[in-house]
Amino acid sequence: MNWNTLSSLEQIEVIRKASHHKPQVIFKHSTRCSISAMAKNRLEKSTPPEGVDFHFLDLIQFRPVSNAVANEFGIEHESPQILLIRNESIVYTASHMGISMAELEEAVNSVRNN
Repeated sequence: MNWNTLSSLEQIEVIRKASHHKPQVIFKHSTRCSISAMAKNRLEKSTPPEGVDFHFLDLIQFRPVSNAVANEFGIEHESPQILLIRNESIVYTASHMGISMAELEEAVNSVRNN
C-alpha cells in the first residue's frame, strides 16, 4: 500500500481537484484506537485497486485537517473512516469494522462505470 500522507489543509483542495481525473481515498486513522489499527492492517494486507490515490490522515496529529475534511465534504467525523472521493464529492464512506478493501473496490468500480 502506497499511502500519501495528508497533513495540511492545502492538500484537501489538491485531492478535491485530483478527484476529477481519478478516484481519491482518504483513510482517517486514530493512533489511539485498536479498531483503527486493525482496519489499517486489513487495508495494508489487501491489494488496492489500480488507478486510485490513497491518502493517510493521522487524525490525532492533524486534528484540524481531519475537521476540515469533515466540514469540506459535509460528512460526520468517525474514526477510523475511509472516504472515496470522485468529482469533488464523497461517493462512498465506511467506518470501523465496515472498512474493507473489497467493498471499497466495488465502490471504485461503480464510480468508474458511471
